[in-house]
Amino acid sequence: MAFPPGTWNAWNHLNLEYMDLINSDNLELEALIRAATDGQPNPKAGKTPLYITRLPTPLRPMTACASGRGVCLLEFADNKRLVRELQDLVKHLEAIVLPETNPHLDQLQQELDAYFAGKLKSFSVPLHTPGTAFQRAAWEILRDIPYGETRSYKQQAIASGNPKAVRAVAAANGQNRVSIVIPCHRVIGSYGSLTGYGGGLDRKRWLLDFEKARGTQVRLFDD
Repeated sequence: MAFPPGTWNAWNHLNLEYMDLINSDNLELEALIRAATDGQPNPKAGKTPLYITRLPTPLRPMTACASGRGVCLLEFADNKRLVRELQDLVKHLEAIVLPETNPHLDQLQQELDAYFAGKLKSFSVPLHTPGTAFQRAAWEILRDIPYGETRSYKQQAIASGNPKAVRAVAAANGQNRVSIVIPCHRVIGSYGSLTGYGGGLDRKRWLLDFEKARGTQVRLFDD
């Protein structure tokens, strides 16, 4: 995978660390599965298969999950919410977690490679994102934010039809399990402040700068 000049160098040391860890990926995934499922046994009849794998990126590896319907989770592997998010998926989908890939995860890897190469601005991989009606609506609004632009929480609330729901949309964004594809990194606070991001503010800043350099001018909106 080729990256535009300067893209790789900023995070090259992180990828070198990842190469040192790559042989332990399966062990780490097994530990994650045990933590999220209380040491589940082999697949059981009646359980929904939920496939889990690790995907390399220039910002360190990400953990991805997909059902037969689409991608359910994409988070940086060091995200502290990862176990809880996987637990929620297992509960919502009555799932059995399998450390394998599937066609949706294969497509996701291809699209992530193209995104980080600066060749893709909109993801088409199918998604399967359980949540409340309000959460799903908030996530759809996130997907409508154009590449290279930002929106404030207030603007997202207005787009939801309830201008007073600023805190509610912020909470819904925080429950987004599919980073980058559902681009919650494009939502900012007052006067352009970055505010929180599950992957860390350094990654949020990197993603915004990366998209700004390859898309339209990033517009900063006040709350």
